Amino acid sequence: MNEFSILCRVIGSLFNRQPQDPLLVPLFTLLREGKLQQQWPLEQDELLTRLQQNSDPQALAADYNALFVGSECSVPPYASQWPNGVAEADVRAFLSARGMPLSEAPADHFGVLLLAASWLEDQSAEDESAAQLALFDEYLLPWCGAFLGKVEAHATTAFYRTLAALSREAMQAMYDELNEEQGDEA
Repeated sequence: MNEFSILCRVIGSLFNRQPQDPLLVPLFTLLREGKLQQQWPLEQDELLTRLQQNSDPQALAADYNALFVGSECSVPPYASQWPNGVAEADVRAFLSARGMPLSEAPADHFGVLLLAASWLEDQSAEDESAAQLALFDEYLLPWCGAFLGKVEAHATTAFYRTLAALSREAMQAMYDELNEEQGDEA
């Protein structure tokens, strides 16, 4: 798994799953023990330290639910619920056309889109950077700035405010890398 895939998988998982989800236990363990920093490909030590200091899954559950869960959540995590977002069916069609297996869960969730970017990277198709660039250009970037800004504004825990800032920086770095790869291929 390369650096791009690691970033997308970690950030996507933290947004896509409840903090107390058993599948996140290894990730929160790495984070609390300071071991995620050793494997993190970007220079974001200050943000990772802040995440580490505020990474008790049980303490984060109420904030996660208030931010992202239900019709009354303060920050809808679905592209289709944002002015510049796209319809869930369009996201589903895009990912299905690239062979990504999808569940019944909405495919336009912010975390799912980042996990999809990781999946596209791991599949290493000939047009992988073109597909990833399209995912960012058409399905993530038009609305993620507003989404992450609202997460920072509405989060009651330092963890989710920090995760939003870390995500913004990481996504910009990944997008720049994709554009460089695309330029190299042209």
